[in-house]
Amino acid sequence: MPTDPATKPSVLFVCVHNAGRSQMAAGYLRHLAGDRVTVYSAGSMPGDQLNPVAVAAMAEDGIDIAGEQPKLLQDDTVKASDVVITMGCGDTCPFFPGKRYLDWVLDDPAGQPIEKVRPIRDEIKQRVEALISELVTPQ
Repeated sequence: MPTDPATKPSVLFVCVHNAGRSQMAAGYLRHLAGDRVTVYSAGSMPGDQLNPVAVAAMAEDGIDIAGEQPKLLQDDTVKASDVVITMGCGDTCPFFPGKRYLDWVLDDPAGQPIEKVRPIRDEIKQRVEALISELVTPQ
């Protein structure tokens, strides 16, 4: 049974290029939480395409993010989100009072071989699982 949209939490993942970390986190949250959470991701300076190594690392874990595109961070998306999780965008991330902000310090997978991206992916998965346990009641 879907969660009531009026009470369904929303999460925005933000990194600079919206090509790696934030896309992996959004992919995990969509996959693991299903329709219980609204998921957004964006970048302060979005790249042209997703990091192909991040796409490959996620595919190894059975999650397809290949169809996603980097998106520009919009104030409206921040306003629509209950939780804003930043990943290395620093001062370029807008701040709105009343939002819950988390900063996940994660290595940037850009330009890294898959052997270096896998541990980043695994850490993101663990953090997303912990976030889900905070945001939604078990089904």
